[in-house]
This record gives sequence, structure tokens and C-alpha cells, in this order.
Amino acid sequence: MDGTRIAFTLFLLYWMAVILLDRKGILKKYNISTFGPVLMIRTTRGLKLLDKLAIPKKAWRIYADIGIRLMFVGMVAMFLVIILSDIALLSSISNNSMPEPGKFNEARNIFLIPGVNEFIPLTWGIIALVITLIVHEFSHAILCRVENIRVKSMGILLALVPIGGFAEPDEEELFGKKEEEHSEDDPYGDRRLGITIGDEEKKKLVTKADIKDEKTASRKQRARILAAGVMANFVVALLAFSLLFGPVLGAMAPLGDTMIVDVKEGSPAYVSGIRENMVITQIDDTPISNVNEMLQYLSGLEKGKWVTVYAASDRKVSSYEAQVIDTDIRSSGILIQSIVEDGPASAAGLETGMHITYIDERPILSYTDFRDIMNSSHPGQEMTVIASIGNATGEIIGTEEYNVTLAEHPDIENKGFLGVVTSMDSQVATSLGITVGEFPATAYLNLFKSIPQMLTEITGWVILLGLPIIGFAGEGFPGFSGTLAQFYEPVGWAEPFGMGVFWLANALLWIGWLNFYVGLFNCLPAVPLDGGHIFRDYTNAFIYRITGNEEKAERLSILIAASFAMLILLSFLFMIFGPYIVHGL
Repeated sequence: MDGTRIAFTLFLLYWMAVILLDRKGILKKYNISTFGPVLMIRTTRGLKLLDKLAIPKKAWRIYADIGIRLMFVGMVAMFLVIILSDIALLSSISNNSMPEPGKFNEARNIFLIPGVNEFIPLTWGIIALVITLIVHEFSHAILCRVENIRVKSMGILLALVPIGGFAEPDEEELFGKKEEEHSEDDPYGDRRLGITIGDEEKKKLVTKADIKDEKTASRKQRARILAAGVMANFVVALLAFSLLFGPVLGAMAPLGDTMIVDVKEGSPAYVSGIRENMVITQIDDTPISNVNEMLQYLSGLEKGKWVTVYAASDRKVSSYEAQVIDTDIRSSGILIQSIVEDGPASAAGLETGMHITYIDERPILSYTDFRDIMNSSHPGQEMTVIASIGNATGEIIGTEEYNVTLAEHPDIENKGFLGVVTSMDSQVATSLGITVGEFPATAYLNLFKSIPQMLTEITGWVILLGLPIIGFAGEGFPGFSGTLAQFYEPVGWAEPFGMGVFWLANALLWIGWLNFYVGLFNCLPAVPLDGGHIFRDYTNAFIYRITGNEEKAERLSILIAASFAMLILLSFLFMIFGPYIVHGL
């Protein structure tokens, strides 16, 4: 039985135990509520700590006031994103370009739940989610005490493992008393104040005068309390990203760009211990930083020549002996992952799935070859591109020549633009019986470090928000783990920590990303989200200022807030099910 099945079995057994204990009333006895498999375990311990943390009231109010302003900025930004997404999807239906169902619009990937969302790694995702929920909820709780709103309990959310924390404010003090009953003389009950009190025989409408002394948060106080959670998420995201893009990434250095993807079994290289996923750093006395440098060194060696290959495994460099057994170099070229619509490549007839093998009679053995040619190109330049065509199994069945006239690069002045998105995992069979691939580790790390400087433009924010899902070239970025971590080593202050710097980088990446996303999501003007409550409150105040009618302001603000919430919900459903409606299940 594999790990997934074991985990699923344990979770089912846990859920059955929760159902049994809940039916017997045991959980209720210990003040534990259930929401499906999630346990809400309450305690009053720690409430005195909240009072101590809330002592600098002026500082906390300034903090929350900043949060209110940031929430409105996030509210506008997120709502615009949703509207623009709806417009784009509707336009794609009219011009028959609706994207097919895929991982980017699967329902499970809409929700930021580790283990459910395939882009979020389970371990780092759980750590980040727990921190995100704790800082969000406890920031609410501290501001409740700052504004003298009672916090009834605190606790943890448990679903076999802890998944977050919560603080439970007194909702009557925070939002006011809820509508429960109304008298026959007043069929609208609490439209103005919202409550009636009394038993079945005697009911009495409670007026504003009756509750003027009740302790209920003002609109400003409520906004501070609600905005505090979002502010906490943004602050944690800022701290996490500042550490990640500063000292942590600064303590990483690339080992090289050349990775071994295959070793011919029985070859001298194989016998000496060279294996897949090692990163080549040096051959004899020559440093190797990319595939081209390796090929250039090997090209001058005769068959039968022995060389010393220095390769890193788990960031430890060792030396191995290898022999030149074949002088023929074979390359698959570089894969065209996608074609820019109406670009030069598209106009010339190049298609997704082809491999570019030659440009102007120069062989394209690696991504470095392609990059060097394109970096020296200019708009209007004519190129002859030879691309190989494969069948459904990936076997090369032929080549074709294409004449392309380069366009102006959209981001770089006086640089040619081919209009293709290429893969960096091209493979080259070398004369040592080793097949290598190239990953631009140095360029990738430099690009990653440059994200903070890119935040002055919308492109930087798009990259930051889409980093784990889209990455820099559509491949997504799961963090510094697995094969990717093989290309880097800790340096400077991080050198004594070894793998620890990569764990720290992954934790900071996901803590920052999830806090930022959860903060933005909670800005949406949709009740029951924090942004929805604030949107309704301020809409109520705006309408009341215009009309002077409290009942009308209350009714219209509820209607407007409900309309926004419904629009946002339908938009999410449209994003998920739109492609299935057009293309079928």
C-alpha cells in the first residue's frame, strides 16, 4: 500500500471517529465543534495574552487604518481582475478561442489547499497555510481587544493534523444583534435596528433608544478589526519575500547549467560512477558552465582519450574518469512549447511541438545556442529555420525549412523577435557516452532575484502572483527542491547549513505567496469575506449620506453587497466550467 492510500485510509478512520464522537455528544462536552472532518477546538487560555498584546492601542489603530486603505486597493484590484477575466472568457467564446479544460482551470486548483491544489506542495503548503490562518485570525483578535470587543475563545482547527488557528469574537458586539423575530404590528421587524425580544405571547420591538447603551462596534472600529487580518497577511508576505529575495537568495550560487540526463550503460563513464541528475562543473582543468562549453572542449579530443569529469550530486562535487568513445554529437534541438499568435514564427508556418535544429545553418544543440543567436538578432532580419517534426510518440519523422522575418522584440529595443516559447530541456548525446541537458541556472537565479525591481510595472506583479503556477516560461516554480536544487549550492553565511538554506527558501516562498494571495482574496467585496463586510458597511454609510434614510441605506447596501457576492461567485464558476461548457467534459 503506497503512502497516498495509507494517508487516505487514516483520514477516513479519523473522520469516522469524529462522526461517532459527535453523535455521542462527547465533542460538545469539551466545547469542540465539527465542520465535516474539521474540528474547531476552543479554549479560553491565552485571552489574557491578547489584552497584553493590545496595550499599544494607538499603534494598533494606525496599523489597522493602513490595513483599511490597503484593503480598498486590493478590493478594486481583485474585482478588476475578475471582471477582466470574465470579459476575456466571453470574448474567447465569440471568437472560438476558449481554452480547453486543463489544470489551470480545474476546480481543485482554484482553492489554495495543500494536497488538493496540484501547484502547492503538501509539506510547505501546510506550513504556509497554518501560519497564514494564525496571523490572520489572531490579528483580528488583537484588534478586537484594542476596540474593547470581547473575544469569546481561541483555538485550533484540526483535520487529522492542525490546519490553522482561529479567534472567536463576540459577533453581537462586532456586528450588532441579529434579526430573530418581529411583531405583528411591525412586519419588517429589524429593518431599522433588526431585533425584537420577548417570548411567543409578548413581543416588543426594540428601538434605537432601547439599545443605545448596548456595546456594539462602530463602523470604524469594525473596519479596523476586519482589515487587521488582511493587513497581517500583507505584512507577513512582505517580511517573507524580503528575506527570500534578499539574504536567502543571495546565499545561493549556481553549480553549473549542464545536467546529465542519461549515461550509456557499460560505458567507462557509467563504470566510474557517473549517473543521471549529476551536474557537470568541470572537465580536466576546464570549468564547464553550459553545454556549449562542454561540447567545445570535447570536440578537440580523439577517440580513446581519457578525461576527468567533475560532477556534483547533492551539491557534493566528485571526480570520475570517462573515455571518448564516439566523436558523433547528436542533439534533438530545442522544443517549441508554444507559438505567439500572429508572430513571425506563426506566419512562417512553425508549429508547437517542433524542434528547432538549425538557424542560418548554425546547429542548435542547446538553449545557449538559440539564446546567443537571438540576442545578436535585429528587427527585419531574415532567418532560415530548420525544424524537425515528430509523431505522436515523439519520434522524428522529418525536417522542414522555414523562412522567417523577425519582428521588433516587444520588451527589448533593436532586438529581433521570433515569436516562440522554447523549452530549456534540450538533450545532447556527447562523445563520452553521456547525454546532457541544459538548464540556465545562473540566468534563472538572476531573474528570480530581479523580481522586486520588476514590481514597479504590472509585469512584475503578474510574475510574482503566478510564480508557482506559471513560473517564468509556463513551467511553474515549485520551489528549490528536487532536481532544481541540484543546480545550486549554499555560499557565504548559509554554507554551514547545507540543505537548510533551500528549506528556508521554500518555506519563505510559500509563506509569502499564500499570505499575499489569502490577503488579496479576503479583500474581495463579497460577504462573508472581510472585504465584503467592509464594502457593505461603507456602502451603507455612503447611501445614508445621500438619502438620509437609514432603512433605505440598510436595504440598498445589503442588496448591492449581495449582488457583488453573487457576481463574484458566478465569475469563479464561469472560470471553472466555461471551458467544459464549450469543449465538453
